[in-house]
Amino acid sequence: MTSRHALVRRPGPRLAEGLVSHLDRRPVDTALALRQWEGYVRALRDHGWRTTEVAPADDCPDAVFVEDTMAVFRNVALLARSGADARRPELPGAREAAEALGCSLNAVRAPGTLDGGDVLTVGDTVYVGRGCRTNAEGVRQLRSAFEPLGARVVPVPISRVLHLTSAVSALPDGSVVGYPPLVDDPSVFPHFRPVLEESGAHVVLLGDDALLLAASAPRTAQLFARLGYRPVPVDIGEFEKREGCVTCLSVRLRELVE
Repeated sequence: MTSRHALVRRPGPRLAEGLVSHLDRRPVDTALALRQWEGYVRALRDHGWRTTEVAPADDCPDAVFVEDTMAVFRNVALLARSGADARRPELPGAREAAEALGCSLNAVRAPGTLDGGDVLTVGDTVYVGRGCRTNAEGVRQLRSAFEPLGARVVPVPISRVLHLTSAVSALPDGSVVGYPPLVDDPSVFPHFRPVLEESGAHVVLLGDDALLLAASAPRTAQLFARLGYRPVPVDIGEFEKREGCVTCLSVRLRELVE
C-alpha cells in the first residue's frame, strides 16, 4: 500500500529576512507565522497525512519553504541546487529526512540549478519552470532522473512569478489552475482553468475530494466547491508576504510503500 507523507520545516527566527523578488518587502510577525505554520501542519494531519519535521535551519530565512529542496517523482527524490546561493545550505537536513523515509536519491549538480517549486507533476507529466531559479541544465538533469521512470518532462517559461508553482497547481482531475495575469503561456497546459485570485492558484491535494488552499482565496474556494471538491482553507498570510503559498510549505510523498 502507499502512504501519504509530508516533509515540513518550522519557520525560523529570521523569516522576515528572506529573499523577495516579485513583491515589496513587508514586516513579518514571526510568532504569528509559527501559529499559521502549526495550523497548516494540523490540516495535513487531520486529513491522514503523516508529517516529518526536517531539521531546523535557523540561519536560512527561507528554509520553511521546504518544497524547494527537492522534486519527487514516484519514489525518487531529486535534490535541488537552488539558483539562489543563499538557499543551498537548506539542503542537508532535507536530504537526511528523505533518506530516512526510504526515498531513492539523486541530486542536481553544477552547473545545473533547480528549485523544487519549479516542478509540478500532473499524472506522469512533469512540468518544470524555466526562470530565475531553474536553468536549462537543471531541466536536463531532471529529465535524466525522471524520464527513465516514465515521466514526460515539459519545460515551461516563467517570468512573472518566482516559481512555476507560484503561478499554477493541479486539481485531482488533472486540470491545471492558475491566475491568468501570472501565467506566461496557459496553452502549455492541455486543461487550464483560470481562477480569480492569485492565491487561488495554489492547492494541495489532501485526498478524496479535499483541497487545501489559502484562506485569502474565498472566491476560488467557492468555485472549487461548485466543482464538487471540499475546500480546506488555512491562513498563511505571513508566508504570503514572503511569496509563499500552501504548496511550498511541504514536500508531499505519495509513493512510499509500507
